[in-house]
Amino acid sequence: GLPPESLEFLTRGAKFSKPPINTTIKNVPGLLRLLGREWRLDKDFEADYQTHFLPLLNQLSARAQSELSPVQLLERIDSILAVLKRATYYSILAPLSMSLRQAVLKIDDKELDNSKTPEVDSMRALARIAADARHLLSHEQIIYDSGASLFATLAEIPDGSSILEQFDRFLEGYGYLSEVATDVAIPRWQEDPRSLRKLFAQFLAHPLPQSPKPRGQRWKAEVVQARLDLKGRVTQVYSKLMAHLRWSFLAIEARWLLSGLLLEPGDIFFLELPEIRSLVGSDNQELRQQLPEIVQQRRTKLAQDAQLTSVPFLVYGNNPPLPAQPKSLAGSDQPLLQGIGASSGLVEGLVKVVKSLQSDITIDQQTIVVVPYTDSGWAPLLARAGGLISEVGGRLSHGAIVAREYGIPAVMDINHATDILRDGQRVRIDGQLGTVDVLD
Repeated sequence: GLPPESLEFLTRGAKFSKPPINTTIKNVPGLLRLLGREWRLDKDFEADYQTHFLPLLNQLSARAQSELSPVQLLERIDSILAVLKRATYYSILAPLSMSLRQAVLKIDDKELDNSKTPEVDSMRALARIAADARHLLSHEQIIYDSGASLFATLAEIPDGSSILEQFDRFLEGYGYLSEVATDVAIPRWQEDPRSLRKLFAQFLAHPLPQSPKPRGQRWKAEVVQARLDLKGRVTQVYSKLMAHLRWSFLAIEARWLLSGLLLEPGDIFFLELPEIRSLVGSDNQELRQQLPEIVQQRRTKLAQDAQLTSVPFLVYGNNPPLPAQPKSLAGSDQPLLQGIGASSGLVEGLVKVVKSLQSDITIDQQTIVVVPYTDSGWAPLLARAGGLISEVGGRLSHGAIVAREYGIPAVMDINHATDILRDGQRVRIDGQLGTVDVLD
């Protein structure tokens, strides 16, 4: 019974039209069921957390993947996938519930506290460790040491071991996060902490600004805050399950690399789950013989697709036509790009296009970071920027949350921004109006 743009209204701030009365009446039972689910969402999540999420996470942490056989690892994968279905329900409904309550109660973002979301909580924790380390190091060490040399210095000085222990505990607590939480092929922080060490060094030299906490929330803000906190818990559970899913696949891959069934690390992520089941559960000689060719073909296809600078929003069929290449904006055009204002503020700076976190990136508060998307693992990058432009996302996206936490102006939903903007271009972004003004 809701109008077709209801989802756009909740997630992107689109205008909301009045639905036909006949359609609304016809769908009243469904709307009531939906409202009922929204009303008891926190209680339902808590019940599932105690019954399904927490027991499985404890079970996964209690026994290392290296102790399990491929058959046992496949059983573990099936258990994770089954529980992920429940987690996915909450990952969809929790942010929508929050957005609905925020829209109805007219609560400004400044009245909300994002500290319980993983992307903000992790950065605050790392910043606290950096603050402790700052008392142990000289000004020269703080300014000139890189991530690697800084940790070597900490290992040699008195009391430096306490900082290293805190950092290790940080990895234990937040190591499940990554650049893309929903992609099992992407390494987690725990596997490769180099980017975090570099960020730690930057936090030493340039402490994060203290974000003011909302003062005395009104009851309306408390209603929305409860859903925001729930969203953070859901993100944590979902991301942890995805991390364990990745590590389970890696444990199977490690055995296959030793046996020669797979040739390179990461090969297992070019296989489909039924193929993995077949290789684990039966002696499928035909598939085993074809495996090197299958992996190579898919790896080659991925490399080809990775060269595409523009990807359509909708793909139909197995061999879709290549999309047209968006044209870069000429400086003389002086265009004004319209997106979604996700974090208020006005800032002018130089564009830095960042399509992946895998590369070594140097940015500062004069940098306007332009990204294709954001996830919880992007927080270390976004926390150092002066402004944010994203091709996709809305006010509920991870990038928007981090931007609001640190007072960074952000504009989301600028289609093909990483293609039409170029490094070094000067732009002015208005995070309130959702505009990007290209100055040169």
